Amino acid sequence: MVDEPAKRPMSRRQLLDGVADIAERLGLFVQKNFVLGHTIWGERRKIDLLVTDSLNAKHLGVVCRFQDKSGTTYEKVPLTLDDIEAWPMRGIVVYEGSGFTEGFRGFLRARGNAIAFDEFDSWLRMFFGLETSDSH
Repeated sequence: MVDEPAKRPMSRRQLLDGVADIAERLGLFVQKNFVLGHTIWGERRKIDLLVTDSLNAKHLGVVCRFQDKSGTTYEKVPLTLDDIEAWPMRGIVVYEGSGFTEGFRGFLRARGNAIAFDEFDSWLRMFFGLETSDSH
């Protein structure tokens, strides 16, 4: 059976639901709005999704960022990427929307802890050591 590609999200809620759906279709456990300590700037840290492979107790924190027009993304996302470095597990930002310029997308890709929504399925499979979609 070939997995259908996830529908491109058109809002933050759709992005969160789409990312969670991809993880759950792969047999991973998803917790939403996971609270974990404090951010590097002192606020309570809420991670959008905590994805867990229960077979090997491997965790991944996921922050979803949707931007459909220019705004404060250029300020917020780098702070989020810095905060992820302080997490006790691997974390990633999944981003989507026309408000991310090509230059900013390049910045995100270069950081190594951010991925475009349309690449998330294959990235997640590799991270958790799951069968890749190419091998179906």
